[in-house]
Amino acid sequence: MTTLPPPKTKEFPQDSLEKKVYNLVESFKDYIPITNDRYRLAFSLFKYLKGEGDEPLIAVKSNKLKLVNISETELAIKLAEELNKLK
Repeated sequence: MTTLPPPKTKEFPQDSLEKKVYNLVESFKDYIPITNDRYRLAFSLFKYLKGEGDEPLIAVKSNKLKLVNISETELAIKLAEELNKLK
């Protein structure tokens, strides 16, 4: 029996909104140590920017993130400031 190679992944273009949001959330990796938590939060924030999701404070609380050295409110405020720069 053999193992198939993993599927190839197509990256988002650098100037796309998706990539900008994922890079923004990745910059908070010191506060959000778990990679899957960062991916979930980035997806929620991307949906927010498209007008389909919740604001950052609600997204941070509803994603049940494991945070280090920062509160949910502080993180939400920092995310909101950075997201305003992307708009």
